[in-house]
Amino acid sequence: MVISLIGYMGCGKSHISKILSDKINFNLIDLDKEISRRNKLTIPEIFEKHGEIHFRKLEREALEEILASKENVVLSLGGGTPVYYNNMEIINNSSKSIFLKASVGTLYERISKQKEKRPLIANISDEDLPEFIAKHLFERNVFYGKAQFSVITDARDPEDIVQEIIEKLYL
Repeated sequence: MVISLIGYMGCGKSHISKILSDKINFNLIDLDKEISRRNKLTIPEIFEKHGEIHFRKLEREALEEILASKENVVLSLGGGTPVYYNNMEIINNSSKSIFLKASVGTLYERISKQKEKRPLIANISDEDLPEFIAKHLFERNVFYGKAQFSVITDARDPEDIVQEIIEKLYL
């Protein structure tokens, strides 16, 4: 079984996927890290050298391969992954999808501290960031909302979030 965690950057996908995979003894794959490993470049380097369209093609290839595997995997997806091609459809067809939902305030608080690591927001001022997040979230929620399950992550203990995911998947 593949469990796919989706949501906007800063919603907790990386942190929650680590705890969840440890707790249920599944392999953990972070899609962005897998793309970096395969291409021997960081995500910002891929964006800079080849552009976003090339990155999205690499992302789609890796996504298809992972979803086709018969392993038990917790898959942490990039925030934009569900938006491109028919990715959300294949995510839902080949895995259990969980949308980790967080408010604009929570997302701003989390990602403003790591702007240099995130090519999408690296050049946006702190002042403009909340509006950027809100607009982006509005556009992406159409895709995120197609997930089979949704879990709110605002002001919650990661262990509680993981427990809720397990209950939704296994009840």
